[in-house]
Amino acid sequence: MEKGWKRYHTIWLMLFLGWVVSYIDRTLTGPVVTWMIENKVEFLAESPNPHALGGLLGSLFFAGYMLTQFPGGYFGDKFGYRVIVIISILWAGVTTLLTGLVGGLTVFIALRVLTGLGEGVFYSNDRSLITQVTPPEKVGLGMGVVLTGLTLGLTIATIATPYVIQLFQPAMGTHAWKAPFLFMGIITLFVGTMMYKWMRPAGFTAQSESYGPPVGKLMQTSISFLVIIMALYYATNAMQLSPTAIGLILTVLAVLYIIYIYKTKSEEVGPILKSRNLLFLYLSFIPVLWHLWFYGFWSVAIVQDFGGGTLVSAALIASFNAVAGLIGFPLGGRLADRYANTANGKRNVLAVLTGLLAIFIFIFAFYVMSGGNNPAIMSLILFTSGVFFFALQPVNHAITADFAPPKHKGAAFGMLNLFSEIGALLAPVISGAMRDHSGSWGSALLLDGILMAASLLLVIAVKPALEGRLTAAINAKETDVSH
Repeated sequence: MEKGWKRYHTIWLMLFLGWVVSYIDRTLTGPVVTWMIENKVEFLAESPNPHALGGLLGSLFFAGYMLTQFPGGYFGDKFGYRVIVIISILWAGVTTLLTGLVGGLTVFIALRVLTGLGEGVFYSNDRSLITQVTPPEKVGLGMGVVLTGLTLGLTIATIATPYVIQLFQPAMGTHAWKAPFLFMGIITLFVGTMMYKWMRPAGFTAQSESYGPPVGKLMQTSISFLVIIMALYYATNAMQLSPTAIGLILTVLAVLYIIYIYKTKSEEVGPILKSRNLLFLYLSFIPVLWHLWFYGFWSVAIVQDFGGGTLVSAALIASFNAVAGLIGFPLGGRLADRYANTANGKRNVLAVLTGLLAIFIFIFAFYVMSGGNNPAIMSLILFTSGVFFFALQPVNHAITADFAPPKHKGAAFGMLNLFSEIGALLAPVISGAMRDHSGSWGSALLLDGILMAASLLLVIAVKPALEGRLTAAINAKETDVSH
């Protein structure tokens, strides 16, 4: 049995830090928007539907984040996973810092979209790099351990953002919302520099890898998507469409992009597009990302509305859901490795965890809707559901890695997150609009539970035993074509 610190442990640590800063960078928008609504400042002050507009700001970030999922994985397969990971973190540092230096709704939106476009390439290359450098029997654990950085970043952003704003409010006044962006932009750039230094492969030289071509490709792709997203935003805003309608139009854009990929890339990456099991996994993750960013964006507001007290105290209660990932992610990774060699083992673990999460979503919804507001009980329910929620994610990732051919792993994880980010795009704006319309978060909580129940049905439809026969058929077809 191997002992001691190995190179893949260093990779895990650096990727862990990458998840911490990238999740703080994206999550802090939710608490910032909640503070801006509460204090009636900046561009949310005059909005008749501030929660819907605030949710749209989050959704526009995820529009960018979603659209670079597949290109990010594709670039990683071509240029190297490590290179794309480092570019992603440095990119996020620059755009987050700039968000704190400028003002105005349009520039804020553009920089949040650009942040999403840069961070969108991280996920697929992180998952692929772990698979590439980790012993096969520890891949699930590696994916779980690294993703604890996500929950740590989510927790830090949820708890610390209101404190940082309050700390800088005496000096910055109503512009104190910029302080978290300035602070995190600098930290993210520092982490990106660390990753460049400590993730170097054996025999590394400055000439052994090139950053110019992938940066150029990512810039070209991102500028194209930024123009499309901003044009859609301006056009729909000129037509005075609601934020919800804008979110739905962006979703149509995502669906059209998925269709485009299937039409143009089926010959090149056929195995990850034609797999029935991968398609079900892609679809099942849409509710997972909906849940993540329904809670990630609005959890503080939800707890506060249902009797959670001040913004700071509500953030502390909401953080119990996020901090559960410190247990959930490694637990899910361990379970994936533990049942790797049993028939349908990983699929069954994923189904159980998804089912339990759906149950606890409904428990929390019914508790707060019936008037319950005990901080200890709310924290306990949120923590328990969080354990199941975070545990299911590395299990899903491990199954996806099993189904994807080695040369297409980046593309497979890119497709998984491209599909699933539809949930992240829609959750903030639709749930925010439901809150504005009904005056309560109850209906949005119930919708969250219904979507997770649908995810369970999709997981159950995954049949690992069929994958081998399908892969063999696709490979045989490709061999016939080549001859």
